Amino acid sequence: MVILPIGGGGLISGVGLALKTLRPGIKIIGVQTAAVPSMKKSVEAGTPVTLPPRDTIADGIAVQRPGELTLRYVERYVDEIVTVDEEEIANAILLLLEQEKTVAEGAGACALAALSNGYVPAAHDRSTAIVLSGGNIDVNVLSRIIDRGLAKDGRLVQWELYIHDEPGALENLLLKVGECQANVIEIHHNRTFNQLGLAKVQVQLTLETRGGEHAAEVRAALEAAGYLVS
Repeated sequence: MVILPIGGGGLISGVGLALKTLRPGIKIIGVQTAAVPSMKKSVEAGTPVTLPPRDTIADGIAVQRPGELTLRYVERYVDEIVTVDEEEIANAILLLLEQEKTVAEGAGACALAALSNGYVPAAHDRSTAIVLSGGNIDVNVLSRIIDRGLAKDGRLVQWELYIHDEPGALENLLLKVGECQANVIEIHHNRTFNQLGLAKVQVQLTLETRGGEHAAEVRAALEAAGYLVS
């Protein structure tokens, strides 16, 4: 089985033609972004379908209308088309970066997104290859994807709580965070724009943890110490 992304259908048409000619039993699975699944809709309709433009991190395959020629090749050589959403694509980019030390663009990571989220269950019984079709990703986008991925894994958390407006209160809070082995990434100490009057200060903490379980332990420790965490 080979899993690869679909935009206009050129790549998967060529791969499908070559592999099915050599080994007809090979399964070809195409993956589109759920934001613009034009080839999937076209195959279902039997004719090229035009979809409205939408923003997606898989902009390399965000083709609004596939070609007539590639549609016929896809109908003949592609066994199935599945879709993945933005969060799944972002997580696949992060997985490739962390585990494989490979930078992939959104379109390039779609095949892994489909595989890792269980959209191709038949892959577990076959020798399976995925195609990573590009690494042209803006570093600012990559930075945001990393932060979103860390937040989803619980390795980056942001909490809001209130402390007494008195000397040592902030120090006591940070000592408790340190005892829990969490790392402070950012802290905002707001005494002016809060709704609890002059005796309280709003504190927003961004913390780095070892994961969801550790984050839950840190939160429980802060709540046990009397802090209301939201």
